[in-house]
Amino acid sequence: MSLLGNIIWILFGGIFTAIYWFFVGCLFCLTIVGIPLGRQAFKMASLTLAPFGARVN
Repeated sequence: MSLLGNIIWILFGGIFTAIYWFFVGCLFCLTIVGIPLGRQAFKMASLTLAPFGARVN
């Protein structure tokens, strides 16, 4: 069921939010102070791409 949920999520807007978080992470990584925030934004990108069945560490 999580695979089906992820496919539906990606088709109905999940890809756009993941791309948004990726670009925000790239912008944050331009400065030394923003690198930790950028790394977290990349984690958010992976979580918004496939949220069903994902585990947060």
